[in-house]
Amino acid sequence: MTGTSCTSDSMFEAHRLAMLGVWFFACYAMSGQTITANLAGMPGEVAEVMRLQEDAWNRGDLEGFMEGYWKSDSLMFIGKDGVTHGHAATLNRYQKGYPSQQTMGTLTFDNHHWESIAQDVGWLVGGWRLDKSEGEVVQGMYSLLWVKKAHGWVIVADHSS
Repeated sequence: MTGTSCTSDSMFEAHRLAMLGVWFFACYAMSGQTITANLAGMPGEVAEVMRLQEDAWNRGDLEGFMEGYWKSDSLMFIGKDGVTHGHAATLNRYQKGYPSQQTMGTLTFDNHHWESIAQDVGWLVGGWRLDKSEGEVVQGMYSLLWVKKAHGWVIVADHSS
């Protein structure tokens, strides 16, 4: 019986992970059909944190932008240059990549899908866009793992490309 239960649990977990992968790629494939701001099931507090992040970025305030991230050495940011661990290291990465308000441009988030993983955990997929000077546009996608901590919702893992 124990072997059967373990096999059933393992099969359930593998099925769950496979379905999550299928869902992710389906969302990515349908990325032209976007919904901005708050999505069905997405906590309003998450949308508010993202609004505050946009506002801070667009003022050239990287420290304010980082308020939406978990202030922990366990924060994980995954980007084109690899994985960055920790709040301070992630802020440093942003400061090096965007040394001035002019290089930052104007940020817009475009949320596509919110998935509640647990009561206080959610996964958000969406797109980001930077409108820079002289008409240059830079854009990409993000996958954010949000967790509600004692002081509110924060990003604990960010995969942006």
